[in-house]
Amino acid sequence: MSISSHRGGAIDAKLPEIKFTGFATRAIHAGAPPDPVTGARTPNIVPSTAFAFEDSAHGARLFALQEPGMIYSRLTNPTISQLQARVADLEGGIAAVCTSCGHSAQMMIFYALCSAGDKIIASNKLYGGTVTQLSRTIKKFGWDCDFVDTEDLGAVEKALAQDKVKCLYIESLCNPGGVVTDIASLAALANKFDVPLVVDNTLATPYLCRPIEHGAHIVVHSLTKYMGGHGNAMGGAIVDAGKMDWAKVPGKFPSMASDEPAYHGLNFAKATGAAAFTYFCIAVGLRDLGPNMSPMSAWTIMMGIETLPLRMDKHCSNSVVVAEWLSKHKEVEWVSYPVLAGNKYKPLADKFLGGKGGAVLTFGLKKGPAACSKVADTCQLFSNLANLGDTRSLIIHPASTTHSQLTDAQKIAAGAEPNALRLCVGLEDPADLIADLERAIAAA
Repeated sequence: MSISSHRGGAIDAKLPEIKFTGFATRAIHAGAPPDPVTGARTPNIVPSTAFAFEDSAHGARLFALQEPGMIYSRLTNPTISQLQARVADLEGGIAAVCTSCGHSAQMMIFYALCSAGDKIIASNKLYGGTVTQLSRTIKKFGWDCDFVDTEDLGAVEKALAQDKVKCLYIESLCNPGGVVTDIASLAALANKFDVPLVVDNTLATPYLCRPIEHGAHIVVHSLTKYMGGHGNAMGGAIVDAGKMDWAKVPGKFPSMASDEPAYHGLNFAKATGAAAFTYFCIAVGLRDLGPNMSPMSAWTIMMGIETLPLRMDKHCSNSVVVAEWLSKHKEVEWVSYPVLAGNKYKPLADKFLGGKGGAVLTFGLKKGPAACSKVADTCQLFSNLANLGDTRSLIIHPASTTHSQLTDAQKIAAGAEPNALRLCVGLEDPADLIADLERAIAAA
């Protein structure tokens, strides 16, 4: 990444440019140089809904996608563009598109990949809202989804071999069960069948895992969670690896590789090359579905990303302390956290997460679901609410809330057993978190 701390670029143009590669450096600087006019060092918030053309011919060129530029904030906005550049940089993609929330980002991806009659293959270990979206909502678009156990590579291969399959959808670190997914093996299968591997990297963040390095074609985020990190802004992101040849199989991905009538027959794959998916998401997805992010949210999330490495290190270290304490508690039946000794996902955590386990863990109470509700209600530091990735610690009973719309079998597959509590471990002192849980478990 090239960085300049000066409005006009490097002080001495004769000096070689430094390519900064450190993650923490890029989390602060990527996509956000000083303002070239005012010199403002933090990103500007640009709340304008629309942007003036140089003249009518300029406006016509922008609308015809003949040159890049700002038209209307549903499509492009300077503040959001800076966030998109930062997210793409951290994930190792060629470009990113930001949306109003993670779920809208998912729908934008499916909208680009699928036509009526097409099918998505998805892991059966997903966030409950995603399972509902894939099992119910997408049917209104004429799409379908088969859920498979992605640890059974044979079952995944069989599912991908079906007609009209358009993607394989997984989470890198699964919510809420603490399952780590073998991204590389699944990417190899996706490549075999010429479909993109789409990875939700929300829980891991690019600080722990960069799915594109392991073969993913598209990465999706709920920026609301750990990327923003403070529970104060909603947002989603789609990152394009630029590795998918959308025209390889004629007719398979018409959104990218066929002529687009709204743009006078423009073919995104021919016109924009590796960035065809990104251009379609902006020029058609955001234009027609309209799930744009607000500039204020983009700015707030950018401020959060600046401290992502610091926060994730603390989230992970706190989580280890809490998980180890829970694993020894007499009222706790089991704990699911991937880096605990003996956890079957530890080798995958070492390979894909840098040996860390993230900040979400689940544990089962011997006394059952009623005790789970009592613990969630009794905690003082842990807030009982449906979010992840806050600086504050959070607790919830997934089976009766986030995963309540799933069948019993789907709940168990996702790690939302009836006696399970999900913790999102925050940045507080771990001794205080343990004291809070000890008091609540004793009262249950």
